[in-house]
Amino acid sequence: MRLTETQGLVPMADEVQLRWKALGDTARQPAVVMLHGGPGLPDYLGDVAPMIADLAPVYRYDQRGTGRSPWRGPHSFARHVDDLAELLDTWGVPEAVLIGHSYGADLASRFCLEHSDRVAAMLLMCGPFVGDWRTGYRAERHRRMSAAQRKRLHELEERSHRTEEQEVELLTLAWFTDHADPERGWHRAAQAARRRRPVNWSMNAELGKEGRADPLDEHLADLRARLPAWVELLGGADDPRPVSALASLAPRLACPLTRVEAAGHEPWSEQPDTVRAHLRRFVRGALDEAAAARLGRR
Repeated sequence: MRLTETQGLVPMADEVQLRWKALGDTARQPAVVMLHGGPGLPDYLGDVAPMIADLAPVYRYDQRGTGRSPWRGPHSFARHVDDLAELLDTWGVPEAVLIGHSYGADLASRFCLEHSDRVAAMLLMCGPFVGDWRTGYRAERHRRMSAAQRKRLHELEERSHRTEEQEVELLTLAWFTDHADPERGWHRAAQAARRRRPVNWSMNAELGKEGRADPLDEHLADLRARLPAWVELLGGADDPRPVSALASLAPRLACPLTRVEAAGHEPWSEQPDTVRAHLRRFVRGALDEAAAARLGRR
């Protein structure tokens, strides 16, 4: 079935314009909104949206300061939460099924804290990571790299200015360990290093700093109280970010965790059939839950 794709630019309250795309019949409700990670990367979930767009329309967008949503200014979680609320208003989506990946899972959680009435369901994929997950992540990343690769990555990170090829090399070195299969992971990381550009390093630093100063860990009880009825966690079993961190988060949010075997931080790239089946089951359940809620309100 051929799905309709639409796209546009939406002006925010401060006049910055955000680029968005939708796949599927946008007249159907509720819609799915996919939130990409980073922070500081453009949207990269174009291969995931078609897995479910026949079930519900799927919206994606480049967060401000990334991709085709250029902007310069201070970044904050509050600003990005407000952006999503404004986008939902513009799209005519009173409540959405949020699917957040990596940092996008953190953004989805923070949006739910402020606008729980607008979240019909939520799938948190490969995030959010809470507690002291960075220690395990750094150790596993170190293990997956050779001494020469670690040295070269450090050299590139220390440069104040990098050429295009040096930037691609840095990103490839930084990302290839995210995959379960190191050889295919290198190829996928090299491709992503050329497509997911430019990286907004200042956005990454600013939101990373705010996340450390105001960690999501401190809001989990409030988040649990505000979650919709249909919430799940999904993680790659071979993600260098420890899936044990997601396993410890699941009971704190009272939601199930599914581990995708032989998959890393981007499980749809390594196990597309498994992820497709999971997403379709999740979205169908979310739509059923939303329909039941509408009947209950009548």
